[in-house]
Amino acid sequence: MTSTTPAAPTPPVRYLKPLTLLLAVVRGVGQVDFMSSPWTGLVFVLALLAGGWRFAVFGLLGSAVATLTAYAFGAARDRVEAGLEGFSGTLIGVAFVLYFGLSWMTVLLTVFGGIAGSVVTSALFTLLKPFNLPTFTAPFCIVTSVMLFAAPAFERVSHGRIGPALPSAATGRTALTWNDVWQGAFNGIGQVFFQNKWYVGLIFLAGLVAGSRTAAAAAAVSSLIGLATAWVLGAPAADIAAGLYGYNAVLVGMALAGIFVAATLPGGVYAVIGAITATGLTAALTTFFAPFGGHTLTWPFVVVTWAFLAAVPALSWLRRAG
Repeated sequence: MTSTTPAAPTPPVRYLKPLTLLLAVVRGVGQVDFMSSPWTGLVFVLALLAGGWRFAVFGLLGSAVATLTAYAFGAARDRVEAGLEGFSGTLIGVAFVLYFGLSWMTVLLTVFGGIAGSVVTSALFTLLKPFNLPTFTAPFCIVTSVMLFAAPAFERVSHGRIGPALPSAATGRTALTWNDVWQGAFNGIGQVFFQNKWYVGLIFLAGLVAGSRTAAAAAAVSSLIGLATAWVLGAPAADIAAGLYGYNAVLVGMALAGIFVAATLPGGVYAVIGAITATGLTAALTTFFAPFGGHTLTWPFVVVTWAFLAAVPALSWLRRAG
């Protein structure tokens, strides 16, 4: 007769209370800009409301679907609670209502896009874990790019039209006015959520202050860096003023200036270089995607930040945060 060691008891499933899930959905909105504070998420929702109620509704819908999908399939509870499973869904919802308009089909697309975004998030989380790289907004980019590529084939999706691609071709005046500069600085922050009204960007900046003053400062400086880089290279003033060359720089600057790279002087210089690189790559990828509609999304941020973070272990003056 052989004896066997009894199997360890399976730990009970830790269910989340409805309020905790609600906060996770709100945090998912804030995590678009790396902020886990529910207050930041709430201010971001208000900013989306200022831009148009449909952006707030679809952003929350996308975050809720992605968050609940991850929770239902057993994703790590700490990630769910922190909103890390919802931010790509937020951007999917905002992008879909912007590009495809307000309709019942867009609601369905947002629901299934949020589910798909959750699955892609888990897949990328697994694939990138050995390299210690976050998923960033890659799930949003993948799901939204696929849908934008497919949309012209489906009349009920695009209704014969798809929203504008950003930025436009390099035409028009390049001289900047003072209004171009200050509005472009705020719009660079707002365009992370596809918002092109300067006061909406200002509200987003206030939300960043509620979460982290350092991140807010990095976002403001990075937006100006993107603006200045685009001006030096001769981008159209209208696109610069709309923040179209700033939003990827904003995300890269925040990521490399204290959130994923330690806040040191070399780290700050590294973040500036990253923001400049993201601005140039924005134009390059727009040209690359031009045959498919020119929708750059946040691909420049994802590519640049992955590359810069992967390089950190080989650079002795830099170190990862945390």
